[in-house]
Amino acid sequence: MTVESRSVVASAIHTPFMSTTGTKPLVLFLCLVTVLGVSRTALAEQDLPGIKNVLFIVSDDLKASVLGCYGDKVCHTPNIDRLASEGVVFERTYCQGVVCGPSRTSFMHSRYKGGADINLGRHFRENGWYSARVGKIYHMRVPGDIIAGTNGQDVESSWTERFNSQGQEAHTPGHYACLNQNIFTTDPENRQTTRMPHRMFVTVRYEGDGSDQPDHKSATKAIELLQQHQTEKFFLAVGLVRPHYPMVAPQQYFDPYPWQKILMPPAIENDLLDIPKAGLAGTQNEKNPIGQYPDNQKRMWTGYYASVAFMDAQVGRIVNELERLGLRESTAIVFASDHGYHLGEHGFWQKSNLHEEVTRVPLIMSVPGVKPGRSQSLTELMDIFPTLSNLAGLKLPTIVQGKSLVPILKDNDASVRDGSLSLNKGGYSIRTPDWAFMRYADKSAELYDMEADPNQFKNLVDDPDYAETRKQLNAALDARLKAAGLDKSSSRRKKL
Repeated sequence: MTVESRSVVASAIHTPFMSTTGTKPLVLFLCLVTVLGVSRTALAEQDLPGIKNVLFIVSDDLKASVLGCYGDKVCHTPNIDRLASEGVVFERTYCQGVVCGPSRTSFMHSRYKGGADINLGRHFRENGWYSARVGKIYHMRVPGDIIAGTNGQDVESSWTERFNSQGQEAHTPGHYACLNQNIFTTDPENRQTTRMPHRMFVTVRYEGDGSDQPDHKSATKAIELLQQHQTEKFFLAVGLVRPHYPMVAPQQYFDPYPWQKILMPPAIENDLLDIPKAGLAGTQNEKNPIGQYPDNQKRMWTGYYASVAFMDAQVGRIVNELERLGLRESTAIVFASDHGYHLGEHGFWQKSNLHEEVTRVPLIMSVPGVKPGRSQSLTELMDIFPTLSNLAGLKLPTIVQGKSLVPILKDNDASVRDGSLSLNKGGYSIRTPDWAFMRYADKSAELYDMEADPNQFKNLVDDPDYAETRKQLNAALDARLKAAGLDKSSSRRKKL
């Protein structure tokens, strides 16, 4: 298939037109919704399902592709999968920040970069709702703030009450492994922990029921708050820290995933040769000792799966109590993650880059009166704020940059944007239905055909056959940055 027959963005403001082959409509008109805006009045006038409660559950470092409801055949996530079967699964949701702090600031303020005076929790609190945080919603150092039981970078104005969930993390007694150092021990001494260089490769499995772990404590506190505030309008945000490292869970959550049966992500020879330096992950097999231990790379997957399964169990505990209290029919449930994660794809580890495994995140919304379904529409984490505001019948602050997803909840084929924007260290990516385009501060770039190459193995940015595609996506990205106030001219105006 030629480049002309693929969906691209033609200009800053464009009407749909047909490809030269006539086989596929080119429907992306540079995120026209973003440039021109969506009428908030029109959204407010829609026939909305009524809600009086919100349960917002956020996982940490969770990639969409690891969940059963997003296609994973290995990881056991029955509770999230059940929630997905009862709600709307957004297949193409992307984070705006690719590490914890920027992403969480972004979706809590519905701003592409930086915070604002108003935030999601405060919006509900000032409109008469009980607003509570349990665990990590804004940024907390994991494991630092979890071990200390401190607030981290929390924004106090968001909450009527807030609660932290302390845990021992890597110091949990049990079978400790530092996988990039090939260390396995039950000794309590010399474990990688806060600010230590190898902490991101730590797993701990131990005998226990998990009640000593921060996520279990967060679920217990959330259940308690549901019981205490069941007759009030409430906005309850529950932040679960797994599968963020250290990947700690009881032994029974490790058992279903023996490392010997783990299949690593597909790889190709010389994969990194066409990725510019700015697009490389900071932690990769070629530069980190984890590359020397293929078996331990599989053990990383075991630890990640175990942590996800343990986190899933806590989601189940919370949602089950909500149902037991008879609150499901009045409560909008949102499940999401702050960003994704690399576990050996391209030989990369962790986050902080603009490739698909990092930018794509799970987003599930179960809303009273809304039929279960799945949507391929492009969405952003920033859209959670206006969506919940819309569902609650609250007036949306003008400073919010996200889009309400209510039209998609009502019609899964509807669309509110034509591309999703992500940011990382002066670099940006725009994800359209067919393309992923990344552009970095040094002017290097990546371009991937996501239909033909979903693993992003072949960078097409310098291929002359795709020169027009690159030009169009480059223009699309410029327009999105301008609309978001992120282009250089906007920055200069702000300084004046």
